[in-house]
Amino acid sequence: MDQFYPRLGRKPDPAPAAYQPGKRYNIRMTLRAFLERHQRDHTLAVVSNPISKKLDIAAVLHQVEPRPVLFANVKESSFRVAGNLFCTKQEFAAAFELQPSQLIPAMMRAIDQRSAPAVIDRAPCQDVVNLSPDLDELPILFHCDRDGGNYISSGVVISRSSRWGLNADFHRCMQISKNQMAVRVVRGRHFDAFLNEEADIPVAICIGCPPNLLAAAATSVDLGTCELEIANTLAPLPLVPAKTVNVLVPAECEFVIEGIVHRDQTHAEGPFVDLTETYDVIRDQPILEVTAVTHRLDAIWHALLPGGLEHKLLMGMPREPTIFRKVNEVVRCLDVNVNPGGCSWLHAIVQIDKQNEDDGLKAIEAAFDGHRSCKHVFVVDSDIDIYDPAQVEWAMATRFQGDRGLIIHENQPGSSLDPSSQPGTHLTTKVGFDLTRQLSTRGKDFNRAAFPAVDLSRFGL
Repeated sequence: MDQFYPRLGRKPDPAPAAYQPGKRYNIRMTLRAFLERHQRDHTLAVVSNPISKKLDIAAVLHQVEPRPVLFANVKESSFRVAGNLFCTKQEFAAAFELQPSQLIPAMMRAIDQRSAPAVIDRAPCQDVVNLSPDLDELPILFHCDRDGGNYISSGVVISRSSRWGLNADFHRCMQISKNQMAVRVVRGRHFDAFLNEEADIPVAICIGCPPNLLAAAATSVDLGTCELEIANTLAPLPLVPAKTVNVLVPAECEFVIEGIVHRDQTHAEGPFVDLTETYDVIRDQPILEVTAVTHRLDAIWHALLPGGLEHKLLMGMPREPTIFRKVNEVVRCLDVNVNPGGCSWLHAIVQIDKQNEDDGLKAIEAAFDGHRSCKHVFVVDSDIDIYDPAQVEWAMATRFQGDRGLIIHENQPGSSLDPSSQPGTHLTTKVGFDLTRQLSTRGKDFNRAAFPAVDLSRFGL
């Protein structure tokens, strides 16, 4: 078993134990626990009528967003499909029994105080093991008319480098045959570094993962830092060795697609809808050769709508701790919201406790340093709800003056996701807005008037 532990942390003591069917490993941290809670609360939409994985499921998810949906009768597959699971920060925080403002401290603690997961030798994700897999049997969705093929968009890809150990990250995967996929590998990311050093990388695409792993896999950490350890600190994450490749996978995820990614074998990948709800270009990308598919007996497929609120949340939210940390180095930072209106990538709203007149400007520069793809930063005071766009706009209307609160940086490296950035170089103009009130008011009042509270039941309301 020692080969399964590179860079993960110390080997668990005692040795890996058999999975106990009666024991629940932190059940609230599973996809089905989320669905069970919404079913109890009567907030889960269940579609029992036959529905196609081509276009129809994605169309329903888009039209009822953010309501979670379970599709019980997929025409092309025997498996159920669930989507719109974590469309809001409030929903995601609830899975951890936290308030949204508590997520950033929880993520920062998990990154700083990583812990090695327990490794077991039997797990629900391997109830069924198929060593002659056919991807056509899975409910891999075709989302939009111009898509290049059926896409896995919710898969956490766990890979292993002989030098760096285990890594968990999101990579979209386009089906190109019954046992092959084209994997989108972003330059400069950790998996790209793995492929640059080794031509063939073992991977496991995990679908239906618990929220602690979804959050950890989307974080930006140093190469060699194991995201599985971050997830385990957020909540216990038992792992099990994959069946055909040398990686560890989450014991209670729904599906695992195992295989080898070949750097020197490529296939056209795309078009596909990206975070900004615009189409990404076609590229030649490495091919994944599938060696096995394992899943739970009654597995549920997690459908992540591309460009949807869930996609935005999982992309943007993990960038908030890095912004928070950088801003907190120069001023007192209270909270950060990488908000859906900015595609959960290009905008950041930063809440600070202002002590000096230039704190807002300092916070802007630090926020850009904390998230280098950010295009616009808005800094507000502690009395502004950063999750309410109307309050942020009110702060701009009543507290902002362009001659003293505006920062403009031209020809800056931007995001490839921004369709308005310069083609090829992705250079962009970054703008910061200091929407904080002046400490020296000169007789002006920057506070909102507070109306009295009343018990509405006294008046039959």
